[in-house]
Amino acid sequence: MGRYFIHLAYNGACYNGWQTQPELPTVQQTLEEALSTLLRQKIAVVGCGRTDTGVHASDFYAHFSLTPDPSPCGEGSRCHELDCGQLVFKLNNLLPPDIAIFDIFPVADNAHARFDAVARTYQYHVSDRRLPFRQGQYCRIYYRPDLALMNEAARVLMEYEDFTSFAKLHTQVKTNICHLTHTEWTEEGDEWVFTIRSNRFLRNMVRSVTGTLLDVGRGKLTISGLREIIEKKDRCAAGVSMPACGLFLTKVEYPNL
Repeated sequence: MGRYFIHLAYNGACYNGWQTQPELPTVQQTLEEALSTLLRQKIAVVGCGRTDTGVHASDFYAHFSLTPDPSPCGEGSRCHELDCGQLVFKLNNLLPPDIAIFDIFPVADNAHARFDAVARTYQYHVSDRRLPFRQGQYCRIYYRPDLALMNEAARVLMEYEDFTSFAKLHTQVKTNICHLTHTEWTEEGDEWVFTIRSNRFLRNMVRSVTGTLLDVGRGKLTISGLREIIEKKDRCAAGVSMPACGLFLTKVEYPNL
């Protein structure tokens, strides 16, 4: 078996998330079908994460394994290594324009796009203005939040590890412990952008954290109230989950990449 990593990006607006679902368009299914067509064998792709419906990724990794062709070079052999450059070119011509392949490269047979990742960074974009050229890539709000206060609240998050209050209920995870290493709000043009980096994230965590921090920024929640929410370890105590359209996976980090 030969294993390869794919470096890609996608606009998630037209997809029901990354993971394949019956009779629904997903990024994983679209990519697998294109690879299977070009490589003339059934290809299964494993992603570095499972973005939800409508969520975007400007930096995403996946891996697949290529089954050796036993002939004519002999049983269990491959005549030629995969031409990664040509495959990138062909994929970008075959895939829809909202998916872009940056690179494909060989890795060790035990390399894993999901489990080998050591950190991920997400960004959430909001604006109080109508931005016609950013439709589907930000969430419009109807107030001007206090950026300094939201950054004070964002720093409070770094003091905690258990984010049960921001996790989607009834998911099959063994722990709700996450090690945050960066949380910050910045003003970028007409938008406010929340950046958060961690070794792992829980389902819906970034969107519910963002909604709660915006409650602080609009004066609906105090800093001490934020601490109470975190320490309650109860999803019902936290703020609303923001819409998927404003969320981007912007960086996935590996120890050897």
